Formats: sequence, C-alpha cells, structure tokens
Amino acid sequence: MRGRMPMRPLEEIADAAVRVFLAQGFRPAGISDVADALGLSHGAVYTYAKSKQALLHLALVRVLRPDTVAALEVPVPTPTADEVVALVESWAGDRTALPLLAGASTGPTDLPPAAELGSVVDELYSFVEQHRTALQLVERCAEQLPELAQWYFVQRRRAMVGQLGDYLAARIEAGLLRPVPDVAVAARFVVETVAWFAMHRHNDADSRMLTDEDCRRTVRHLLISAFPAVEASHDRDR
Repeated sequence: MRGRMPMRPLEEIADAAVRVFLAQGFRPAGISDVADALGLSHGAVYTYAKSKQALLHLALVRVLRPDTVAALEVPVPTPTADEVVALVESWAGDRTALPLLAGASTGPTDLPPAAELGSVVDELYSFVEQHRTALQLVERCAEQLPELAQWYFVQRRRAMVGQLGDYLAARIEAGLLRPVPDVAVAARFVVETVAWFAMHRHNDADSRMLTDEDCRRTVRHLLISAFPAVEASHDRDR
C-alpha cells in the first residue's frame, strides 16, 4: 500500500496561489489552477486550504506578512470578506505610505518647488516599487471583490490621489507650480504614471527589460518637467 504524500511547506502553496491570483484575478481562478501550478490533484489542495477564499487569504498573508505564514492554521480556514479587508487594512495601517506628501500638504517646505515635487514623486515611486507584488495582488483581486474594492479603490487610492491633488492645487495657488487644466486629472496622471513604471511594466513583455533605476530617474524628470516650477527668490538671487 502506497504511503501518503509528504506535506508541502505552506509557503510553497502560498507562492503558487500568489502566482495564480496575480495572473487571473480572484473569480476566474480556480482551485484546479493552483493544483496544476503545484503538480497536485484538485482534492489535495484542500489539505492546505478549505476553499478558494482561503487560498486568497493565504496568498495575501504571504505577500503582506510573510513571516506569519508558518503560524497559520492548516488547512487555512475560509475568511469572511470583512476578514480579508481587515488583513489588508492592518498591513496598510502599519506604515505611513507617504509622509513627505503628508508633510508638504500641510504647508510649504524649505525646498525649492522642483526639488519638493521631485521628493514627493520619489516617495510615491519608492513605495509602489517596494510593495508592488502586494499592491498588484490586492488590486487584481479587488476588481472582483466588492468589499476589497471599496477599501482599496475608494478609501485608500482615491484618498491618496485627492491628497496629491490638494498639494498640487496649493502650490499652484501659491504661484510655485504652473497652472494645469484640471488638478484632479493632473494628480491622477502622476499616480498612474508612477504605478505603470514602478509596478505594471513588469507585466508587459515589451517593457519589463527597462531597468528600475532608468525608469525611476526618467519618471521623476518628466513629471517635474510637466509642472515647471516658479523658482523661489533665493534661487533667483544666486
């Protein structure tokens, strides 16, 4: 009689789930897709996770809190939608994503306008680049999970775009940046440009060969050029 197959590390199951959900999103993906990625039978996956929702929870834990995967209950239980949102919200709450932008939004800094804007762009780019797998997984699955979509797209991303828009509007009103036709669109332009080059370009076979450093420097240069600054008096007096 053949013995039972040895258990795979839960991290291995999680990595396969991450790949599948990143590629397909939540609804189109199936347990069989994760099974195929692991070379397991459909039924064997239930040894590790009780449902597709449990696999999503496992995938999110893997990218958001990788050190805690080994401590999860096996098989991973099925979470509620609120528990999925709470996991992502807890991860986001542990970090102040854009402290430079938050500080600049409360009033002018000592930096020249172009340098200040460049610092804000650098901060946003670094955050997206550092957390791109986590952000992509949440974004990909939020498209098909209403509760997660409400948190990610409405409560978080729109709020961040709005904060950037407030910053741009304040600098334009102060005469430090050139007026633009629509500040809200300009803020979205900055966010989506950064998101594509720092995150989404890795999914484009014709663009993923671009280096991180070249993309980071060029995005910064072009975005600053799109909002030419009126240099402060101390710059003109040099």
